Amino acid sequence: MSASAIAARNTSLHPVQIAAFPRMRALAWRDDVLYASCGYTLLQARMQTSMIWEHVGTYRPAAWRTMTSSSRMASRLFRDGFHALVALSSGHSVAAVPRAIVTLAPGDTYFHVSHKLLRGTRPLHLAVTPSDHIFWGEYFDNPQRDEVHIYASTDRGAHWEVAHTFPKGAIRHVHNIVYDHWENCFWVLTGDHGSECRILRASCDFKTVVLVLSGNQQSRSAALIPTCDALYFSSDTPLETNHVYRLDRRGNLSQVAALSSSSIYGCSVGNAIFFSTMVEPSAANSTRDVCLYGSSDGFQWQCFLRRKKDHWPSALFQYGNAFLPDGKNTTSLLAVTTIAVEPTGLETSIWRM
Repeated sequence: MSASAIAARNTSLHPVQIAAFPRMRALAWRDDVLYASCGYTLLQARMQTSMIWEHVGTYRPAAWRTMTSSSRMASRLFRDGFHALVALSSGHSVAAVPRAIVTLAPGDTYFHVSHKLLRGTRPLHLAVTPSDHIFWGEYFDNPQRDEVHIYASTDRGAHWEVAHTFPKGAIRHVHNIVYDHWENCFWVLTGDHGSECRILRASCDFKTVVLVLSGNQQSRSAALIPTCDALYFSSDTPLETNHVYRLDRRGNLSQVAALSSSSIYGCSVGNAIFFSTMVEPSAANSTRDVCLYGSSDGFQWQCFLRRKKDHWPSALFQYGNAFLPDGKNTTSLLAVTTIAVEPTGLETSIWRM
């Protein structure tokens, strides 16, 4: 498509905020149902119709975390609450909480621990296939560059085993695993330096893992959105200017937008694609604003949401960020959770496209 043809199209996004929910974090979609957490309580709402939140289940952490999670600043300091979730077709929910993977069966009230994490505090994301097979990759500091595992469960989160291992020295950690229903495969994103920055294509059983991109900071990504004709991913580096990239299904890579800072979350709503940025100050990323960028066609991008980082130090009380929920969203609604920004702190807003 020529540049003039693209410019002639009406590609502007005009989102309108229709609701806001303080102290809630949007975690995942399952069709028109949005799952969100308030501390260690999981809620759900059918967003297209009622937006009425219903209780799903609760995780009971250690006693001291019960106390810290009840305080707005303490919960930020100790990174309390749910951090990732998949809602299975069976009705099970599987989530990441500090130091554990937890599972909730249909009809149960409380999550139970199915896997205790030995390295790191939690994976950044969980991935799931249509057959309810679940995967997550280890995310920990890893200064010695020890081997890194990807774990899998084929029994709805009850048991976990290693599905793939990156050998010692290969990568630092896994940023994300994204299921692609167009090719029935996974895309695996790793970091953080040199050849550790990789985008790989994996079969759904992880018996085949193929390197697609690697070797520089622009291949350092934590957010990737598959579409029918291309993959879109954002770079996550404090060392260079960040961008959104388009990798078409024939392997052609193009840079389609510049970002104001590092980006670790993305999502889609209908044909529109979104990536958020976080406030990670560096020589290359000087902004104090959290931004949300969107595109209706993958070529023209605009920033339509901007929030200022609050005054609390990032190392203790988290970087300013905008979380975008995982999962399949069949609505025309965008859910955004901002953290460590002014004036709202932790808040989930709902926008109609």
